[in-house]
Amino acid sequence: MSTLETRREQMFPKFSAAEIDRLRRYGSARRYPAGTFLFRAGEISPGMFVVLSGTVAITRHEGLGAVRPILDAGPGDFTAEVGQLSGRPSFVDARAVTDVETVLVPTDALRTVLIAEAEMGERIIRALILRRVGLIEMGAGPVLIGPAGGRDVLRLQGFLARNAFPYQVLDPTDDHEAATLVERYAPRPSDLPLVVCADGSVLKNPGEGELARCLGMVRIDHPERIYDVAVVGAGPAGLATAVYAASEGLSVIVVDSVAFGGQAGASARIENYLGFPAGVSGQDLMGRAYVQAQKFGAEMVIPDQVVRLHCSEACLALELADGHRVKARTAVVASGARYRRPALANLEAFEGRGIWYWASPIEARLCRDQHVALVGGGNSAGQAAVFLSPFAARVSIVVRGDGLAASMSRYLIDRIEATSNVEVLTRTEIVELIGTPGLHLERVRWRRDHTGDVADLPIRNVFLFIGADPATEWLRDCGIALDAKGFIRTGSDGHAPRPLPLESSIPGVFAVGDVRAESVKRVGAAIGEGAAVVAQLHTVLAETAAAVR
Repeated sequence: MSTLETRREQMFPKFSAAEIDRLRRYGSARRYPAGTFLFRAGEISPGMFVVLSGTVAITRHEGLGAVRPILDAGPGDFTAEVGQLSGRPSFVDARAVTDVETVLVPTDALRTVLIAEAEMGERIIRALILRRVGLIEMGAGPVLIGPAGGRDVLRLQGFLARNAFPYQVLDPTDDHEAATLVERYAPRPSDLPLVVCADGSVLKNPGEGELARCLGMVRIDHPERIYDVAVVGAGPAGLATAVYAASEGLSVIVVDSVAFGGQAGASARIENYLGFPAGVSGQDLMGRAYVQAQKFGAEMVIPDQVVRLHCSEACLALELADGHRVKARTAVVASGARYRRPALANLEAFEGRGIWYWASPIEARLCRDQHVALVGGGNSAGQAAVFLSPFAARVSIVVRGDGLAASMSRYLIDRIEATSNVEVLTRTEIVELIGTPGLHLERVRWRRDHTGDVADLPIRNVFLFIGADPATEWLRDCGIALDAKGFIRTGSDGHAPRPLPLESSIPGVFAVGDVRAESVKRVGAAIGEGAAVVAQLHTVLAETAAAVR
């Protein structure tokens, strides 16, 4: 049973007359004659509409033209989903069936409601989140047209899934309308997949940035604004910084090149995070933090890459890959680390065709009843192995060391030992990837170092979790002190200009999470640093304000 059916009352709560009276203080009356649209899919809704009288049909587009009903909203119902918090385009149409009277609560005022009206705000935020989950289940949003399991189809699926963005996939071999579009727009195989955006535009095998722009995912709301804090990276440390800073009234903008959640967002299940005894998926935990930051007014620019930090100007400036600049009084570097790639021939040719750097339900379905390999001995590898074990026939964890105890939490080791189809191959390394470059990986050859034995196995999917390097190359022109491995030195270790533990050698630039030298590479520690840095930001901002006076 879908989320839409099981949690309908929470998804579509009704406001009482008394609650509507309170909401009137935050909005204004709007009337719409029958047949007119309050907003359309692909457009930015002006805010949350509360229906006072009449009926509003909420519908979604399915496939390449069919319209499906979601709800007939009547008195006491409201229109919005979680994208409303950041002013992103709608996934649905809202059309007046009869003459309609509403109260429109603009987006900025909606965030005020969530904070000022605690009980009502809790119900609203739960509904907004569940509505996004329902849209994902229904497959609202852009249509991807291409062969199921194709490399670029999977690439775009993964990108949208990591950003909790609804989408649907049509295989032209099974869908006549999709095949017709392929004939018209994609004469070459390299043109696939096609992506049909909400505004009807068609993209040919787009990059993630091009797709994000078409979908309205990337937008800087206040391009001339000087923010109190610019956060680079939307992993646990960056999102924690955003939540605590924005909740204390600071203006915050967050930039990430891929998706919210960082490496933690790719964790299938985190079982040693405080307060979640049954465990929680990294996507769920980070998704909540992502919404929470927007609730307090933090602006999100995802995906967009910071290519340079300008720190010699009157205020700090982040230069983005799309040419925009973001100005801020302080900056928090939470860009984390990127998984390393082993020195294997043809590795790049098989990325997305059997070589993966995270394990999600998309990849798990590709591994059903297969023998798969995971390379690495850290928690990410252990979590992925446990997650994949119900799908795969056999999971081999390949590690170069003598065991897992030095790098993996005990609870994961115990779980692996108790899972019959998971094996740990110590002192072993993959030495060759076999297959036709440009097609799918077919076989893997590994060597057991202690015996010299070489095995050649029909493994078509390999997951790599072999450590990470700091994402600090974009700081090269700023002169920030780094350690020998490229991590950012902070506090007295980084010769910070004042005794602030998380400040770098450049005044006003801080580092938190995995990118910081000597940091503890754990989700809890990263969130703690994100919270701790906010007090230090206040110190710098107060000094700056005093200097201006």
